[in-house]
Amino acid sequence: MRQHRDANPDTVTLPRRAMLRAAVAAGLGTFGAGIGRVFASPGLHLPAEIASTPICHVAETVLARPNTKLTLSWSANAICTVGILVAQQRGIFERHNLDVELVSFAGSTDQLLEAISSGKADAGVGMALRWLKPLEQGFDVKITTGVHSGCMRLLATPGSEIRGVADLKGRTVGVSDMAAPDKNFFSIVAAKQGIDPASDVAWKAFPADLLSLALKKGEIDAVSLIDPLATVIRDRDGLTEIANNISGDYAQRVCCVLGIGGKLVRNDRAAAGALTQSLREAGEYVATNPDDAATLFAPYSPAPVAQLAQMLRSHNHHHHPVGTDLRAELAAYTDDLKLVQVIRAGLDSQRFADKIYADVLTS
Repeated sequence: MRQHRDANPDTVTLPRRAMLRAAVAAGLGTFGAGIGRVFASPGLHLPAEIASTPICHVAETVLARPNTKLTLSWSANAICTVGILVAQQRGIFERHNLDVELVSFAGSTDQLLEAISSGKADAGVGMALRWLKPLEQGFDVKITTGVHSGCMRLLATPGSEIRGVADLKGRTVGVSDMAAPDKNFFSIVAAKQGIDPASDVAWKAFPADLLSLALKKGEIDAVSLIDPLATVIRDRDGLTEIANNISGDYAQRVCCVLGIGGKLVRNDRAAAGALTQSLREAGEYVATNPDDAATLFAPYSPAPVAQLAQMLRSHNHHHHPVGTDLRAELAAYTDDLKLVQVIRAGLDSQRFADKIYADVLTS
């Protein structure tokens, strides 16, 4: 039986037929995302971390044409995008016949989506709660997979009376910008707890590296931030984490997504599928090898490798939904953003999710 191997000799991805035989041998009877697990059978040798992984996470290798070149925009200082480095430096892109050029992008979300929509970049990774509003305007960008969940944190001083989002009423929260996805997220949580985030909470923008100082000086009562800086200042300055998006109703809600230009999806679905599957496999690698992933990301962050690895363990890099699951999550976020008046109330959330999602993995 032929095996497809990446640069890591411990990682094996089996062709679809072999996996189907393995599933049948294990008594599963059906092959599909989320149905059962693959167990080793005679003649089928899988490392333990793969053998215990849901079938949907070790689906068949999706191949582009040999040496297909793509450009992928990313934020080099965002640990959420570590899977991109893993895919590049651990041979996952190469195994899918992709030659991916990484382009660090520091502009606005609108500029990024315009670049992907116009073909200046083939794809990009960003946060759903920042992307959905501009995607409402009609950019030709299709979301093909979630990347992971968890990375947004709400912090306060240890002696603060703020113990949770419900305590934000009448308080001032510092944010890195007024359209930040974490601001949107904690506004949504506040609204669901009966607090009007527009009138009951004051939001004040500071440069991200000054938020902790503003908190200590009493200019704000809490800090909303995204990793890696959120964890760095929490640990460095002895702050208390009072809320996050890694627990409760949002523990299984994706926060970062992969967007691919609509033209590429329509004209080279194999390449779009190969890129999508590469990042899903990279997410699994991050989840099972957080120390190595942290080492790859370390040159882009002042945080030590051990702290970066701890961040990755606190996220959920097993969570990279596609298909019905991803469409449902995008529709739910759209409903959430209506709740805080970011997206217009009359938008049909399910139709919008269907419009901005593309399935590039199934035949």
